[in-house]
Parts: sequence; C-alpha cells; structure tokens
Amino acid sequence: MGDSFWSAVLPAMVCSGALALLVERLLKPPPRTCWRRPVAALAIHFGLWLWFASVLLLLLQRPVFAASSLLAGFLFVVLVSNAKVHSLREPFIFQDFEYFSDALRHPRLYMPFLGAARALLSLFALGLAIATGLTIEDSLLGRMSVGEFLSGAATLVLAGLLLIGFGARHKLAVAFDPIADLRQLGLLTALWRYGEEEHVPCQPQSPYERLPCASAVTAGSATLVVVQSESFFDTRRLFSGIRGDVLSEFDSLCRSAVCHGPLQVAAWGANTVRTEFAFLSGLAAESLGVHRFNPYRRLGRQGVATLATFLGRRGYRTICVHPYAASFYSRHTVFPLLGFDEFIDIRAFAGAAREGPYVSDLAVAEQVAALLEKAAGQPVFVFVITMENHGPLHLEKIAPGDEERLYSVPPPPGCDDLTVYLRHLVNADRMVGRLRAAIDGLPGPACLCWFGDHVPIMPGAYHALGVPDGRTDYLIWRKGDRPGAAAPREMRIDELGGHILQQMGLLAARE
Repeated sequence: MGDSFWSAVLPAMVCSGALALLVERLLKPPPRTCWRRPVAALAIHFGLWLWFASVLLLLLQRPVFAASSLLAGFLFVVLVSNAKVHSLREPFIFQDFEYFSDALRHPRLYMPFLGAARALLSLFALGLAIATGLTIEDSLLGRMSVGEFLSGAATLVLAGLLLIGFGARHKLAVAFDPIADLRQLGLLTALWRYGEEEHVPCQPQSPYERLPCASAVTAGSATLVVVQSESFFDTRRLFSGIRGDVLSEFDSLCRSAVCHGPLQVAAWGANTVRTEFAFLSGLAAESLGVHRFNPYRRLGRQGVATLATFLGRRGYRTICVHPYAASFYSRHTVFPLLGFDEFIDIRAFAGAAREGPYVSDLAVAEQVAALLEKAAGQPVFVFVITMENHGPLHLEKIAPGDEERLYSVPPPPGCDDLTVYLRHLVNADRMVGRLRAAIDGLPGPACLCWFGDHVPIMPGAYHALGVPDGRTDYLIWRKGDRPGAAAPREMRIDELGGHILQQMGLLAARE
C-alpha cells in the first residue's frame, strides 16, 4: 500500500483526537487530564474515537469532513451533558442516548433544557464541518484506488477495535456515580463502561416475590390508591414567604394520616422512572447496578415482582392511570410485566381540562373517582402518575395575581419558575382533597398514599433561595382513621410500598 492514504488521513485523525481532549475539558465537571487516567481508559477513548472516525471516513471519503463531523457530534454531547448537569446535577450517561429519540417524539420535555445558545453552537459546529468538508476536500476515491482506500480504512477500523479490546479486558471499575466516573475515566470511556454494564446479568430479588402475609387479613378488600405526584414537594421548606395554605388539603390529610414525612427518592429534577420503579419493586438503587439509571430499558422487560404483582395475587385489579402517552419510557410494554392489568393513558383524557400544557391534576382525580365508583366493591389498586407540574416551568408565564395569591412575602428576583410551580402545586393540593372525598364516599375500607417523584427543575429559584436536598414528601392515609397528628417519619421510596401493605393489614409487620 502506498503512502498516499496515510498522508491524506493521518493528520486529520491525529488532530481531531487531540482536539477531542480539548473539547472534553469543556465538560462540567471536567474529567481528569489524560495523563492522570488509567491506561485502559485512554485506550478505550482513543479506540472509540478512531473507530467512529474510520466509519465516517468510509461513508464520506473525506478525512477532514469525517474528523470535523465527529468533533461536532462530540461537542453536541458535551453541551447536552452540561445542560443536564445544570438542570439535574448529573452528566450525560450511556442510558441517556435513548432520550435523543424521545426528544424527537416529545420535544417539549427535552429541548428547552438544552438552551438556544447551546443549540446554535451545535448547529454552527455541524454547519462548519459540512461546509469545510464539501468545499476544501475532494473524495479520496478520486486520488487513489478503491482497494487502497478500503484497505487503509479497514486498517484504521481494526486498530480502533484492538485499542478498545485492550482497554475492555481491564474491566475498569465504575462506582455508578456519574460525576465520579466521568472525572475518573473521561466521557467516552465512562459511556462505554456504562454500556458494558447494561449487559451484565442482573437478577435482583424483589421483596414482593415472597413477602410474608398477615395471618388474618381483615382489610383484604380495601381499595388502594397511590398517587405519584409530578415534582411534588413541600416548597415551604425552601422559602418561608410561601403562603401556608398552598397545601391546605395535604396538611389536613397529614394530620389524620397514619404516616407522613420526608421521602428519600431515587431521582433529582427528572428521571421519574427511577423513583417509580423503586416504589413499585421495593428495590433499592444499590441492588440494580447500572439499571438504576433507567430500569425500564432492560431490567423491567425481564419482569420483576412488584406491589402490583403482590396485590394481583390477592385478587386485586391493578390499574395505572397516566395522562400522557403510554409508550413514553415504554410503559405500555413494561407495565404488564410489572403486574398491571390495565393502563389508562392520554387517550382516555380527550377533551379533559388542561393546566398549562398538560392534563390537569383535577381532571385526573375525576378519572380516578370514576374508576373507584365503577369498581363497585371489587378490590382495586389504582396507581396514578400525574403530569400537570411537569416542566419546563420556564416556558410558562406568571399570571396576574399569582404572587399575591401564593406568597405572604414577595420572592427574590429570579423566582418566576417557583411561582409557576406553586400555581400547579395548589392544583395538586386540590387533587388531594378530591381524592379524599371520593374515597370517603366508597362503601368499604380504603387507603390513599401520596408522594412526590422528585423535586422540580428550578435553577433560578435554587440560585436565589438555596438548593433543596432532594427529598420529597409522602403520606399514607386510611379511610375512617382519626389517629391524630402522627410525628413525621422519614422513609426511603423503596420501603414505602411495604409500609402501605402493613397499614392495610396485608403484610405482617416487621419487628
């Protein structure tokens, strides 16, 4: 093979690889400098870079075009990672690649968090790569034979695979702490390792597989309604100037609840399914390995025993109500495997009232009330996943009178997101009251559990008022009980389902 292929290709490959390390320094937080990383981590980094560049070279036949296009794509991932850190305090991970296709189907849930500046910079970089490649370069096939081009490109692909293989043999340790792993390994290697870990067999033993049942189940036919309220938490802990009555119904229910208090959840700002799966399965994040980040990608598709499975074996009809597309997070595929008999999604809410862009919490409460009335004595478990308070909050505007209605003391500048959030929080509180009334009207025993999946994304408010610790709030209330004001009790989300069963008499209390 002549030198023409290598003289045309190697400069672009070497320069792009070096520039990639500079682009990586834009990450927040930045990874360790390359000479402080394990040799295996560098081998995977450069192996992946060489492999992707070689594949693009085969497609485009122009080395500068291929290298600059790869750099533009890498810059985009870096900018997405920084946007995620800004909103969610977590960098981009391998499991997030799935959200690129979700962003096309549900752009409002994702694109606003990228920001106009980052989007324009990404488009500029891609446009520059295309313009440069098409204007200053001719195809290599015009300068050499097809055989020489293909053999050279194949050599580069093989070299990339050999580097990846060398690094992969060392099985670099990961802590499943995305920030720590990014700093230790660098972006490409951390992505690779999380992708590898997804294929490691994981068979966690759900506590619902062999839960001990109470010997005498007097409340066996009790209705159970559980509401996973979108971004619900008691914001009065964040700012004392919020009016105390924004959660008047929730407060009233807490005063007669058998249990309530702060809840340690599995997500911060987003990633609802982490909290959702922990609640349903009773599995702590530590037992899930890399699947903790999106348990519905693979683990949920294996079928896992859940609270719904347990209640289904007891004769309950298990229903999920979610006023959004059932295909989001593949719930339509996963939920039957988690023990649900029926999934009521956005199609059941045609013409329903909306608050902002989503179906209102009160409309969801009416749907649940109708389900409970229709059940007519059949034991039923209704799991509700609300949407009204889903962001992006900064796309909504403050209405006249909002501040006077929601605050006793005006908030500091930069808290518009908080005001919008509180407006929806009041509606969530009304939903609490409507469900309580619906359950009170049932002929038999019933239990209501309410909890927040994560704190909302409000970086401006957090900058002005302080960042919350990530805990949300929960309560467990039984119809007819008047136990008085129970002392708040902190709980983990993976413990909550078992505690509900104990309060219903369906599970023997632990000593």
